[in-house]
Amino acid sequence: MIIVTGASGKLGGAAVRALLETVPAEQVGVLARSAEKVADLAAAGVRVHVGDYEDPASLTAAFTGADGLLFVSGSDVTPGVRERQHGNVVRAAADAGVGHVVYTSAIGADRPGAPAFLADHTLTEELLRDSGLPVTPLRNTFYSDMFVNPGVVATALEAGETVAADGGRALNTATIADLARAAAVVVAGGPQEHAGRAYELRGPLWTYDELAATIAAESGRPVSHRRVPLDQAPAPAFIGEFVSSGMFAEPSEDLATLLGRPATGMPELVRAALA
Repeated sequence: MIIVTGASGKLGGAAVRALLETVPAEQVGVLARSAEKVADLAAAGVRVHVGDYEDPASLTAAFTGADGLLFVSGSDVTPGVRERQHGNVVRAAADAGVGHVVYTSAIGADRPGAPAFLADHTLTEELLRDSGLPVTPLRNTFYSDMFVNPGVVATALEAGETVAADGGRALNTATIADLARAAAVVVAGGPQEHAGRAYELRGPLWTYDELAATIAAESGRPVSHRRVPLDQAPAPAFIGEFVSSGMFAEPSEDLATLLGRPATGMPELVRAALA
């Protein structure tokens, strides 16, 4: 039995759907706070466990008998919340004797002096290592879907420019769909193939200058890129800080290797947004 947490969210839900392509539905279970939000998965034959990261008993009950657990990180970044919630998940997994834990961590979580935003992931990786369970962290990059989508492309076409505090740095973002599929591959592959390893899941490098040029080429309309300082960035400041620091400029082939194909690139997303 493989259990996926956060199944009502975008990443968890996509991972379950990817799993169902190769794993029988009766061998897949999900944890969700509301059964209604995963009714489609239940209809497909997936076992639904109603539970919450704040309810340790519900976690232990859901994880008991699990050969694999895809632990999707919590979304509440209020200081102290994920630390508490993730501790509950790790302890429940250990109490239930889960065979293999695959955790959706974040790029940079393993680095000394990692930004405060990553502290919860760093701590969770440490808790998992100390648990004695077979574990595999997936250090996910930022979602390409945040940076290249129909809304972003439409805004660029209307303004005739893209605007970002990118510092001229490249980005190695990846789509939610690709990250979810890679997670499904790892949890389905099991500890024999993946325990003790950590994967740096990054997509093909791209720059904002290339994004503007691609939008222009695909649309036939003029679009340029305007680079601005951090205090003028349209996106949340911490994203601009990470990008301009070069933190997301390092390549990795782990994602493509797990997918068995090239990861989805920025040009494909632009074309999809214009379709």
